Amino acid sequence: MLTASRRMDNAWMTLDQRGSPPAELLSADIYDSWMRCISLGLDTLRPPSPELVSSAVLRQEQQRCSLIRGLALAEMHTLHQQIAGSNFMIAFANADGLLLDIISDSSFSDASNAASIRPGTIWTEAICGTNGLGTAAYLKRAIVVHGGEHFFSRYNNLTCIAAPIFAPDGELAGILDASSDCMSRQAHTQALVAMAATQIENGLFREHHRGNILIAFHNRGEYLHTLSAGLLAVDNEGRILAANRAASVLLHGLPASPGRRFADVFRTKFNAFVDEGRRKERQRLEDEVGSQFVATIENARQFSMMQAISRPRPSTPKDVPTQFVSADPAIASVVQRVGVAAIRRMPILIRGETGTGKEQLARHAHTASGRAGAFVPVNCAALPDSLIEAELFGYADGAFTGAKKGGAAGLFKEADGGTLFLDEIGDMPVTLQAVLLRFLDDWTVRPVGGTKRQVDVLLVSATNANLDDSIAKGRFRSDLLFRLNTLEVTLPPLRERSDFAEIARHLIHKIDPLMDLTEGAIDRLAEVDWDGNIRELRNVLSRLSLAEPGDLIDETSVESVLAHSGSVRLTGKAVGGGLKANLHEIQRSHVLTAYAETGNNISKTARRLGVSRNTIYRALRGNKD
Repeated sequence: MLTASRRMDNAWMTLDQRGSPPAELLSADIYDSWMRCISLGLDTLRPPSPELVSSAVLRQEQQRCSLIRGLALAEMHTLHQQIAGSNFMIAFANADGLLLDIISDSSFSDASNAASIRPGTIWTEAICGTNGLGTAAYLKRAIVVHGGEHFFSRYNNLTCIAAPIFAPDGELAGILDASSDCMSRQAHTQALVAMAATQIENGLFREHHRGNILIAFHNRGEYLHTLSAGLLAVDNEGRILAANRAASVLLHGLPASPGRRFADVFRTKFNAFVDEGRRKERQRLEDEVGSQFVATIENARQFSMMQAISRPRPSTPKDVPTQFVSADPAIASVVQRVGVAAIRRMPILIRGETGTGKEQLARHAHTASGRAGAFVPVNCAALPDSLIEAELFGYADGAFTGAKKGGAAGLFKEADGGTLFLDEIGDMPVTLQAVLLRFLDDWTVRPVGGTKRQVDVLLVSATNANLDDSIAKGRFRSDLLFRLNTLEVTLPPLRERSDFAEIARHLIHKIDPLMDLTEGAIDRLAEVDWDGNIRELRNVLSRLSLAEPGDLIDETSVESVLAHSGSVRLTGKAVGGGLKANLHEIQRSHVLTAYAETGNNISKTARRLGVSRNTIYRALRGNKD
């Protein structure tokens, strides 16, 4: 029996000798793709140069696809963390095969075959022959193109795993691809790519129908909030607007197409179902052939509010306030999902680079939950290993040497009825991870030397670390990760967000409500890489607010501050009065930033910076003494 490698060698030999491939040596999909390439006149020995669109066309298409692109980038970051090993690239292309974004490690980027794989290149079969992106776009289904199955030999050392992404109307919206060298091929990657594509599709579905009633359902309750759950969008009168692919499978043979009514599919009366959905998170749903489902109205709270607003009432209900800018549709989807999870007291894990706004999103979760208790943030990296258990779970009087008289309740108890935010969860000692895991089993606090008691806590965690890599190295428990990430979201870096202008204006108004930015200033700021993300942007805007005497910051002011940004680090070149002025500028910038972050609270600002209230007052007045 021929090995896979030998079969491919024989297939190439036959193609060279006869001009057509042997059907018996190739899978049906690869054989058909090769035949299409031959009919298009492609020559395996003379591959055309990859077609590259202009940077202006690329930017225009990236902007046009901002919704799906934002959703895709979030999944790409997660996918890149999930795929172990090196020499991997995750790519996203539009429906026409135009590559819009890639995320890759340095080993893949430095490879010779990766030189032509970059945003702006077109990966249709007509140009690049048989390949993951192009062939998946043609077939409109997932495919693996391994090694020699590529029509052009320049890609024979790659394995490409691609899955299509469909819009709510069923049209092809994009393609997601994971490529690696053949030596890094992993059996589970295909499943991960398919799951990521489904997650993007569901995000598109939810965003498209955010103003309608969204029903999630499944035969088994434990799968209700998974990718296998059906999603159904209906209007206020019970007319079906759309169903995702999982819903079509679960309701196979039933009239669940757009235009049909809820009553055509289910025995449960629509009005009764909606009324019950306002009171209960889950309820039973029976279809017309007797199949039983567990169902929930995902946006029941939002739907109730919309209905309340549409009816005359003595007072208008308030929407959930948030300081988290979410004009980017992908971010809006993340914010919406976090809000729903918080209402249901589901543990939430927020991933993202430093400065992307993880704590702000955690605070939004607390607000959306409607919980009366406190929001208690804890930086796991800042707590000493020897005291972290006592800090979190509390301790009794005299529990250990140096214990405070009367003991301490602990941060979990302090957050009872509210939200505990565990920042930098990846830096938690492994010994404490076991204790935290035990707490998540029964939500019971066991103070050091004290008696146990139950608490009601919404747990939100955050990390900028690669937890999957930490698990592989034994620094983080996989079973704890599974308990923390009932909902897992990833905040993209600032450079990948489509709402940069809204973020910049929001920040400058927080620093000084009377100041604003011109369009030219925003365009210039948007060109910066922002390795420190929103936090770094806020610091630069703080400097701009001090440097600009007027109330409008223009492009010239931005250029000036960016050009002299190196002096802020005080390399020693600044002397005399210039050094003193720079020191004052740095101090006041830090004060203004902290002042804005604490909601313009002078006492909190002083405590955060460890200075007196008078120091804060002087900085706010602009005094240099």
